[in-house]
Amino acid sequence: MSARIVLIDDHTLVRAGIRALLEELDYQVVAEGNDGDQAVALLQQHQPDALIMDITMQRTSGFEALSAVRAQWPTLPVMLLSMHDTRDFVLKAMQLGASAYLLKDAAELELQLALRSILGGHRYLSPRISGQLIEALNSPTPVAVAEEALTNRQREVLYWLAKGKSNKEIAFTLGLSVKTVDTHRAQLMERLGIRDLAGLVIYAVRQGVIKVDNY
Repeated sequence: MSARIVLIDDHTLVRAGIRALLEELDYQVVAEGNDGDQAVALLQQHQPDALIMDITMQRTSGFEALSAVRAQWPTLPVMLLSMHDTRDFVLKAMQLGASAYLLKDAAELELQLALRSILGGHRYLSPRISGQLIEALNSPTPVAVAEEALTNRQREVLYWLAKGKSNKEIAFTLGLSVKTVDTHRAQLMERLGIRDLAGLVIYAVRQGVIKVDNY
């Protein structure tokens, strides 16, 4: 049985083109929407295998919608589509838990590879997007605290945060309360001088806690 997909894009012709490509690849588009605020309702109604969503839309952006989606479906494969290949967009997508970030001018083969990857439980970044991540990793960093300064539990929490897990998922994995994970996360940010999750991901890669290939 082919995978069932919800497709969100505010341009009718673009959406029709993506749908045609998906059907050629033997995927089933079970519902379409033209704004991010429709994503949650369509997911609740159709319970698809994956969500493909544009980032830049007129009312509710893909980023805003992804936050709402992740609150209810933390493990659902979500592919974000964008015209932007800047590292700010890429890191924001990672921070919010996107499974894949695909440029709109990507080839059909890349769409196929990305879908296979996220439906298999992995993340996908195109080579162009990976370059933006590497650029961010090579940029100057204010972090001056070595990983050895962290406790074993903090390193465990850091690992799972960088892998895109929510605080609730980490709590379940490590046998902790959500409140305890919240505390560890706050302590990590304070100790490392990092203000957001994207910064923690960059730090984790630099310290070898996770590998860029995992993304």
